[in-house]
Amino acid sequence: MKKNNFTFIGCDSNFKNSDIVLFGAPFDGTTSFKPGARFAPNCIREDSWAIESYSPKLDKDLQELNIYDYGDIDIPFGNTKQTLKKIRKLTTKIINNNKKPIMIGGEHLVTLGSIQSLVKKYPNLKVIHFDAHTDLRDKYIDQKLSHATVLRRVYDLLGDNSIYQFYIRSGLKSEFLWAKEHTYLEKYSAKTLSKAIEKISDDPVYITIDLDVLDPSIFCGTGTPEPGGISFNQLLKSIYKMQKLKNVVGCDIVELSPKYDQSGVSTAVASKVLRELILSVF
Repeated sequence: MKKNNFTFIGCDSNFKNSDIVLFGAPFDGTTSFKPGARFAPNCIREDSWAIESYSPKLDKDLQELNIYDYGDIDIPFGNTKQTLKKIRKLTTKIINNNKKPIMIGGEHLVTLGSIQSLVKKYPNLKVIHFDAHTDLRDKYIDQKLSHATVLRRVYDLLGDNSIYQFYIRSGLKSEFLWAKEHTYLEKYSAKTLSKAIEKISDDPVYITIDLDVLDPSIFCGTGTPEPGGISFNQLLKSIYKMQKLKNVVGCDIVELSPKYDQSGVSTAVASKVLRELILSVF
């Protein structure tokens, strides 16, 4: 792989020498309300140069890690299955070279592509999911593949006792009832996150953060804003707790739609969340 000259700050290693590979999945083909998440990866890269590579809170620097920014996958817009196939293919290449994948969405369905690849190497994979929405519908407008069904499709791969959902505040009643039997779901908060981390700390873990978990007053640049969310500092507090996980095998952030926040604040927030996530779990 050639070196990418337009990178997230501090992610300027090459593929051969890297331990971590960052890539963008600019896809929003199943977005149910306001599209635009396809523009997130490069907007996040651009804004990252304003936040520094060093985290004063963690006393760590991205430049101390060997991170290669691959750039964006060449997405065939309008073709959901081919998009997931391309994500699987790149994720497989990354993990077959004993590196960790980090994905920038894109809408939330892109998470499925990475997990489809990772579960082949880690059949006991666990998922930690921060979101405003359950994403547990079996179908959305008669479609199995949707950002509204992504965690249900992940469940199809992983089964019971594998998905831990936090801060959830929106979904169909049937989704919440289904979750009681099949996932661990905590509404509105993450009071039991530490307990969950302790339980799965030795397992391979994938972390997916839908940025609409944040309140729209903090993060309005998203396709499905949901009032009643958490603060930026609450999210960081949960991210810092995940330092205790021993085997994070991949992660993503999704659902920034930068065009809906002309101030640029949402993109700045996304950039900093990504930096703190990387430095916390890798």
